[in-house]
Amino acid sequence: MKLSGVELRRIRLPLVSPFRTSFATETEREILLVRVVGTETEGWGECVAITEPLYSPEYVDGAEQVIRDFLVPRLPADVTAGALGPAFAPVKGHEMAKAAVEMAVLDAELRAAGMSYAAYLGGTVARVPAGVSVGIMDSIPELLDHVERYLAEGYARIKLKIQPGWDIEPVRAVRERFGDILLQVDANTAYTRADARHLAELEPFGLLLIEQPLPEDDLLGHAKLASTLTTPICLDESIVSARAAADALSLGACSIINVKAGRVGGYLEARRIHDVSVAHGVPVWCGGMLETGLGRAANLAFAAMPGCTLPGDVSASERYYTRDITEPFRLVDGLMTVPSGPGLGVEPIMDYLDELTESKRFVRLGA
Repeated sequence: MKLSGVELRRIRLPLVSPFRTSFATETEREILLVRVVGTETEGWGECVAITEPLYSPEYVDGAEQVIRDFLVPRLPADVTAGALGPAFAPVKGHEMAKAAVEMAVLDAELRAAGMSYAAYLGGTVARVPAGVSVGIMDSIPELLDHVERYLAEGYARIKLKIQPGWDIEPVRAVRERFGDILLQVDANTAYTRADARHLAELEPFGLLLIEQPLPEDDLLGHAKLASTLTTPICLDESIVSARAAADALSLGACSIINVKAGRVGGYLEARRIHDVSVAHGVPVWCGGMLETGLGRAANLAFAAMPGCTLPGDVSASERYYTRDITEPFRLVDGLMTVPSGPGLGVEPIMDYLDELTESKRFVRLGA
């Protein structure tokens, strides 16, 4: 596939309500979109880096510079998504930037071939169960109202964001109010090894998993914690590659893995993590980063893979945005439909996208 250039487009999209985690409160998303232009086709990618380096070292301004100054110059004019790993290898880190370019190249490649993302990745189902992530609230009654609404909408699993001071009582309240629902928690690295006894207080609530309680570089701490709890430990931020996944599983640091393609450098590496996990008999699920319909389409394709046996954070568009940049994804009977058209199977609504655009730059290959 021959490429002529790459368009970098920045948009700003407000969230329907603030989304609070242990590391930040987001009221809008500053989004970097990547469009690769070829002689016969084009493809779209979405960078999941947030405004500040709080979830990971990456942030959206830095990702844009890395793509513009270091990744695009390394793009062969005649390229496939599979060739990007070696081409980008000299650039250390910056997985979210690399993933955005890979996503766009793979979209263009698959559109030209008439193949969907799901078919390419090995998806086996047409619809997948959807979970929803519920942010930290100002009060427990507010939290219960949100959970009640999401359950009424049909979400198959509830994930509660937690942090020290907002953990045991919110979980207790949700379990007592709603009974035997699929319930899990996500700490986003907010605890330390010294909190093991406190985290054990979550044991009576029958949680599906505790996600990333300790810092991302503390695999040994997670292994020690996992050995003391009956609730499964799931890793997110710690899993940056298939090798990291294999190491974590070998150490006993987790028994479930959350896969986010942006965090690991793209959907090809995400598929490798899926395969490593399946080989270890460990379930995976698709995490989310408040993506627009472009990123949501790719996530749904990943969630359709056979090893994704737990509901992912693949919520409907309306969970986060009053209006998405693609046709909205909707939840029906607790399930989300996996796009089946070529490539991502969706395209941005260009008139609306142009309204949201704050900057746009086209970088020619070889310029």
